[in-house]
Amino acid sequence: MKKLVLVLLIALGIQAGFAQDKKDDFGWKRGGHLALLFSQNAFQNWTAGGENAIAGNLKINYDINYKDAKNTWTNKFLVAYGSTRINNLTKKTDDQLEWNSIYGHNLAKNWLFSYYLNFKTQLFTGYDYSTSPFAKVSNFFSPAFVSTGPGLLYKPSDNFYINFAPVTSKLVIVTDPDLNAVGAYGVDPGKSLRYELGMNYQMYFKLKLMENVTLENTLNLFSNYLDQPQNVDVDNLLNLHFKINKYLSAGLMLRSLYDDNTFPGWQISEAFGLEFGLDF
Repeated sequence: MKKLVLVLLIALGIQAGFAQDKKDDFGWKRGGHLALLFSQNAFQNWTAGGENAIAGNLKINYDINYKDAKNTWTNKFLVAYGSTRINNLTKKTDDQLEWNSIYGHNLAKNWLFSYYLNFKTQLFTGYDYSTSPFAKVSNFFSPAFVSTGPGLLYKPSDNFYINFAPVTSKLVIVTDPDLNAVGAYGVDPGKSLRYELGMNYQMYFKLKLMENVTLENTLNLFSNYLDQPQNVDVDNLLNLHFKINKYLSAGLMLRSLYDDNTFPGWQISEAFGLEFGLDF
């Protein structure tokens, strides 16, 4: 509860930094960003030691939004994949496929009845590279997470909103037979599905920190009423974009996860590098 209160106070502080929309801009809005982050290390006769390495991360971040006098519909699609090759070994470093959708119907100024849907999984097989041989830890739809439910949406602008859904259904799906056989991701051994009922809190904001520097962050919290509700799942995705010119920029993507059904601690994924990007 203390953590949730702290998050709400932070949200209020962030909201204070947003100006209200000066006019309604009805209809459909579409737009996205495609980026390739690249890094390389190369050594020859380097006495201090080192290994040749090349790494790349592909990101696609796309929004499709609708607004009229009574309704809003916000959709964000995220695809990300990254790998690194050290000498002759290629390892996956990032793999995300996510769709987040929130429908809102006006109740009062900036307040809407909402219904949201979130889906996320990964595209390719993932391994634990610390074992020999490598152990499979994920696959397409293993896991996949589907969360949905009604709630209350506070949205003073397109660049800031909070959605609170006190009755959320969440499905944890593990279709890979090797993973569901061992009960991965909290699914009972031999099963492919786990049902959870709980509370979901989502906060999104996008800030222009300075000229050509943009910060975008999405925070999701989920508490399962049916099993240890005090263990709140956390999923936070931060994107920091430093624009150099039309096609060249620097980018930081940082994802922080906490889910005790998956791992008893924080999971951190970070990618930073020179970015070749395209807005569309």
